[in-house]
Amino acid sequence: MEIEMVGLGIPIAIGLALMGYFIGKGLQNFSTPEKQQSYQQISEEDLPFYIHLSKEEVEELLTKYPGAPKIELNGTTYYPYKQFIDWLTSNEIYKK
Repeated sequence: MEIEMVGLGIPIAIGLALMGYFIGKGLQNFSTPEKQQSYQQISEEDLPFYIHLSKEEVEELLTKYPGAPKIELNGTTYYPYKQFIDWLTSNEIYKK
């Protein structure tokens, strides 16, 4: 029984060429991956979970320091995670 492979050569060649292209692109960036910025926004009710404080402690912190980095959209307050952690660990809130 003989199987005819007429017309399969071109799709296989295209597939191999694409595979080689993508592997080559992956290897180019293997040692120096692209830096990705994380702009994670945390809502006020989720903030205690991310900074490992109780809800009451977070409320006290935000009441005492209203200058914390935040964004208000449609009545909901969001805190940019990286900026908030940088602010929290800076000396800015401890200068009093």
